[in-house]
Amino acid sequence: MQANIKQLNRQDYQLSYSVYGKGTPVVLLHGYGEDSQIWLNQIAHLSAHCLLIVPDLPGSGKSSITAKGLDEWLPNMSIDSLAQSINQLLIAENVSACILLGHSMGGYIGLAFAELYPSKLLGLGLVHSTAFADNNEKKIVRQKSIQFIAENGGSAFFKTSMPNLFGKKFKENQAHIIEQLINQSKNFESSILIGYTRAMMNRPDRSTVLGSANFPILFIAGPEDIAAPLKDVQEQATLPNKSYLTILDGVGHMGMLEAPHEMNLHLTNFIQLV
Repeated sequence: MQANIKQLNRQDYQLSYSVYGKGTPVVLLHGYGEDSQIWLNQIAHLSAHCLLIVPDLPGSGKSSITAKGLDEWLPNMSIDSLAQSINQLLIAENVSACILLGHSMGGYIGLAFAELYPSKLLGLGLVHSTAFADNNEKKIVRQKSIQFIAENGGSAFFKTSMPNLFGKKFKENQAHIIEQLINQSKNFESSILIGYTRAMMNRPDRSTVLGSANFPILFIAGPEDIAAPLKDVQEQATLPNKSYLTILDGVGHMGMLEAPHEMNLHLTNFIQLV
């Protein structure tokens, strides 16, 4: 389906996004070190079932941060401020309420959005994501990542870390796809990646958002996911009033690529349920 490519211009950033189809508004939020292209396996399928809005987050893909934003917005960037950028996008599109489906950091942004604008959500999907805050051990890892990126750049960081996000079978059989993602990471400025990392490290626990939600929540998890461990997702899936948990066998953190057909099926079913 042909995309309607748009851009939202704000003082701090230019937000690039694509719009497909018609019907219930659904926003796909990519994760850390990714852009909207991570959803390519889902876009063609989902756009037949909804009005699909797929942005690049500020500083990712075709979305840039202005000179003013680099001076003032980026140093204070938070998961909340990224959620506010998505709210600005919905206002620009005259969307009063939507389903948000977020992968990893995109899920963190979805949870922040749910806390800030609960009346604007029809449903929330946490795709390999978690409501838990970073524990002390994870914060130490984030700090080391910040130092490594500052000294060596994002591409060197992802060359080491990206393969760990995939399940064993995918790593063995689809190494070229992982290599493509690593090559794409060269497009990221180190300052942007550091800003994202710091925002993730400083985000609060949002388990209470799950418990108080008056909209359905979808959890998609992988047994081989080291970033959003299955046991954490299973625990969180007991909190919402309306909860749907899907476990993708043999999958790590990247089910959009590792099990695209199953991912498409479960996302479509959730959209139709909502």
